Amino acid sequence: MFDEIYYGNSLSQWMVSVAIVLSAILISKSVNWFLKNKIQKITKKTKFKFDDILVGIIEKPISLLIVVFGLSLGFNSLSLNDVWQKYVDFSVYLILTLTVAWVMSRLIEVVFESILKPMAQKTSGQLDDQLLPITKKSLKFAVWLMAFLVALDNAGYDIGALLAGLGLGGLALAMAAKDTIANLFGGITIFIGRPFEIGDRIVSNGFDGIVQEIGIRSTQIKTLAGRVVTLSNADVANNPIENISSEQNRKIIANYGLVYDTDADQIKKAISILENICQQNENVENNTIISFNIFGDFALNINHIYYIKSQKNIATTQTDINIEILKRFNQAGLDMAYPTQKILVDKK
Repeated sequence: MFDEIYYGNSLSQWMVSVAIVLSAILISKSVNWFLKNKIQKITKKTKFKFDDILVGIIEKPISLLIVVFGLSLGFNSLSLNDVWQKYVDFSVYLILTLTVAWVMSRLIEVVFESILKPMAQKTSGQLDDQLLPITKKSLKFAVWLMAFLVALDNAGYDIGALLAGLGLGGLALAMAAKDTIANLFGGITIFIGRPFEIGDRIVSNGFDGIVQEIGIRSTQIKTLAGRVVTLSNADVANNPIENISSEQNRKIIANYGLVYDTDADQIKKAISILENICQQNENVENNTIISFNIFGDFALNINHIYYIKSQKNIATTQTDINIEILKRFNQAGLDMAYPTQKILVDKK
């Protein structure tokens, strides 16, 4: 009975083959149960998330690989002709290739969603949030494309010719979309270099304003006039960027001209008043520079350099200081000069 031949193999050979496949399925179920009920309980107790992620990724692929391995052993235990043996070998190799691609794709998905995405959400900019989905899809596409090419190569197709065709097609696509690609790489440059962030005041391409949005293709700036300007990332990345918000302080240079009737003691008094005003203003740093620097055409000039602290209101601070100077100079009898000319008339 067991020696009877069915499709080129005895009944006992078929029974052994089926037993191997069923054993592989049983082992697959056991491994799957062990990973879910034992290993995952252990990994959940650790401080690291990556071990939980890794177990979740390999759980189903390992079960599939065990079944595929059992199928391979089961078919190899049979006496198959060359055609069927070729089909079996190709099918097993194809499933293994797709399983590896599946694992890599799941790994990319989990890493991006569980690790990189929460990190990107903590940043103030939106560029990284926009780049992550594109990068994730590109990596997954590359993995599946590689698996597809490997499968075709194993099936006997000429991969070299296919790659050459893809190369020419990619070149034509790149030429047609060169501006888009330039803007994309400009956005990546901004993301990596971080010359500015959303909310910073910058000067770029002649526009002075607050950064409203940093996208994949463009950056939006709200100018001081209240208008929104959209600049391509390629233009922003390839031109000088002045980040005003990154300044540690704002340097203010002022000149005060006193009338020529002012004597030396009054000059010293004026310098003392300016020093005192800056010391009393909490928005001004303590490195004020004041000097009687020049005898002007119609005034004795006092040069006043002071620094307004970062994040302080510049216009309000200048206004407060100028009002205080005006008030204190008037109280001290210090007169500001204005352009005058003396004309001498010869009566002869």
